[in-house]
Amino acid sequence: MIEVILKDYLDKHLDVPAFFNFPDNPPPDFVLIDKVGGGESHHLPSSTIAFQSYSDSKYGAIVLNKKVKEVIKSTIELMEISRVQLNSDYNFPDLERKRPRYQAVFNFNHY
Repeated sequence: MIEVILKDYLDKHLDVPAFFNFPDNPPPDFVLIDKVGGGESHHLPSSTIAFQSYSDSKYGAIVLNKKVKEVIKSTIELMEISRVQLNSDYNFPDLERKRPRYQAVFNFNHY
């Protein structure tokens, strides 16, 4: 469910769409959300979520990645989230589709 909370938050705070799956007709700029790990400690769930910023240019992907990181860091204001930590972010070109892409990976504790 954390993925849905984060997608809703991105949809309200970014000017580009966010998806869980690569769209059939992708817009020039968009974000993919993917849960890549998770666990639980002391009954508090944790999740590792990857945010992939796509654009038509590497520059656009870099700029979108920066915006995504800023918006995701502000999710700490949500009642469902108790910790937000940037794990890593890096150039991650989509070789299959030949599209520029950056990826930011965050760790969350949430309810």
